[in-house]
Amino acid sequence: MDTLLFASLMGLYYWFARLRLGYTFSAMLLQPVVVAVFVGLLLGNMPAAMIIGAGMQLVYLGVTSTPGGNVPSDPALAACIAIPIAVKANMDPNLAIALAIPFGVIGVFLDQSRRTLNAAWVHMADKHAETANMSAIMRCAFLYPALLGLVLRFPVVFAANYFGQNVVESFLKLMPHWLTHSFEIMGGILPALGFAITIMVIGKKSLLPWFIGGFFAVLY
Repeated sequence: MDTLLFASLMGLYYWFARLRLGYTFSAMLLQPVVVAVFVGLLLGNMPAAMIIGAGMQLVYLGVTSTPGGNVPSDPALAACIAIPIAVKANMDPNLAIALAIPFGVIGVFLDQSRRTLNAAWVHMADKHAETANMSAIMRCAFLYPALLGLVLRFPVVFAANYFGQNVVESFLKLMPHWLTHSFEIMGGILPALGFAITIMVIGKKSLLPWFIGGFFAVLY
């Protein structure tokens, strides 16, 4: 697939998934394993995309929203950037998982910027409420936040997928083998962190053997 078209589709996917058109639907689209299906279909390499996506899913298994809807990381942004680049570069899955983590952190700052800027629509809606302008209020509630999300989110994923592969490949060639191997080891351990967070969230010791068994089944 043409790089420009692919980068555009990935940017639109991330923007659409973050629109929150129904919490169940959007929550599904934001999961790395679902992003991997989309990437696999576009690139024609479903096995590689799913292996990376499934491993990444385990890392973010226990990530839940804190009060106010804030999350410590953005698995969707991490997946929309790391999975395509890793598949194109034939990257080791564990290395891809480790490199995805910083992108997830960037997604948090991106979302905080969106929330801050969206406050403008609230004040605008208040003014329209004084005149009972319902159509304008609806635009402030749905249209303007959606357009702002497109402006903020699309360029990040588009640029990463359009320029990212060459940059990552050049970077990996410069990295010494011991450092690359260290990232691979870290990527293999990170799924255990996802299991540990989930155990803390659920808080049931009786489920511990199942989590441990599932971790080793996926890893090996």
